[in-house]
This record gives sequence, C-alpha cells and structure tokens, in this order.
Amino acid sequence: MSDAVKGPASYFPAIEKKYGRPVAEWKELIRSSPLTQHMELVNWFKAEHGLGHGHANALVAHTLAERGGA
Repeated sequence: MSDAVKGPASYFPAIEKKYGRPVAEWKELIRSSPLTQHMELVNWFKAEHGLGHGHANALVAHTLAERGGA
C-alpha cells in the first residue's frame, strides 16, 4: 500500500469529480492569481468558485509547495 497517494494530492480525484474541472486548471488559476497568501487563495476559491474548504486547501497547499511557497 505504499503506492497510495497521500497528502493534498489524495483529494484530487474527488475534486475533479465534484467540480468537473481538471486539477491542472485549478492549479493554473492559483498560479495566475494576484493573490499569494495561502488563506487568501483558499478563501477566494471558496467564495468565487464554490469549493469546500478541504478541497480549496488541498489545491492551494499542493500548488504553493510546488513553487516553494507553502
């Protein structure tokens, strides 16, 4: 079972299924946003795109970690 996806990425299949957009699209929104702070981005996703807190948090955490900003 060591091949199981863990951490924020474990939410990605559920995010794609629930919101009908690929994770790459959500991550591009984060990268192109003028917002830079974790909670600013989470709150923006919740308010503007209707994501739940856990899903928004997972996307933001994973994307910011990729660029070294989490």
